[in-house]
Amino acid sequence: MTTATQLSTSHTEIDPKAFRRALGNFATGVTIITARAPDGTHVGVTASSFNSLSMDPPLILWSSMKDTPSCKLFEASSHFAVNILASDQMEMSNHFARQQKDKFDGIAWEPGLGGAPLFPNTAGRFQCESYDKLDGGDHWIFVGKVVAFDDYGRPPLCFHQGSYSMVFSHPESFANTTQDSQPMPEDSRSGNHIFFQMLKAVRNYQDRYQPKLEGLGLSVIEARTLLLLNDIAALDAEALVLELHCPIIEARAALTNLKDRGLLSENEGQFSLTEQGRNKAEQCWSLADAHAKETFKGFDDAEVKQFSAMLKALSQ
Repeated sequence: MTTATQLSTSHTEIDPKAFRRALGNFATGVTIITARAPDGTHVGVTASSFNSLSMDPPLILWSSMKDTPSCKLFEASSHFAVNILASDQMEMSNHFARQQKDKFDGIAWEPGLGGAPLFPNTAGRFQCESYDKLDGGDHWIFVGKVVAFDDYGRPPLCFHQGSYSMVFSHPESFANTTQDSQPMPEDSRSGNHIFFQMLKAVRNYQDRYQPKLEGLGLSVIEARTLLLLNDIAALDAEALVLELHCPIIEARAALTNLKDRGLLSENEGQFSLTEQGRNKAEQCWSLADAHAKETFKGFDDAEVKQFSAMLKALSQ
């Protein structure tokens, strides 16, 4: 028989690293929260903690780390705005996620209520009066009363497991969709254009590669990070982005996850592989080589070499 003591002690030890990774399973939207402080300073931060709270009165909430400089500005502001980013505003998200002197320099915006900046071309915007501030551990939870909003209906930008995502309708939501959809005719313009062919080839290659990576417990970005750092001794997040060709927020999420798992070490902003990380990188290389061999098994060595040379030339 299970005792009360046993019930109270089960699952009481929470591993912060595992907890963070588990939270990544919940897909969120991406917003930029903005405000103007009493001294005229404008502040803007990328946040995925936005959520609805109440219909009557109309309340929303979001949260901020207590020890960030921007948090004190939001505490002092009478109003704030929630800009829900559209799917094509990934760079906006990256821009406001970076630490920089003036985030608004060169960015188009207009003043909203209380002077809070509002951005164009978003999926939606909420202008809020500061309503309440709640203690949420290492975060302050800011509650806003919505006094005005804009609904543009654009597809939103999403974030899931450390990577940007987009919204697509679930196939089962189309009850009357026929199963006899016709493939693209081989003689169609798009079916023969090299741009569409490359996109399809990359998608097919990655769709078959991703499930194999999951066996190693890695995302595509995390695996690419390990492979890159296996060749280059140390890189910071900004340099890593240039080599990975991915958004800064994805690179930072990958670095955090890999460091939490003991695969990376950090010294003055420079990331390097640990011994455990080098072992995992070797596993990634073995998997990548095996996947490439499987993919190109129908081609001879000369064809593969020519294809590789073409890819290198196109990447210059």
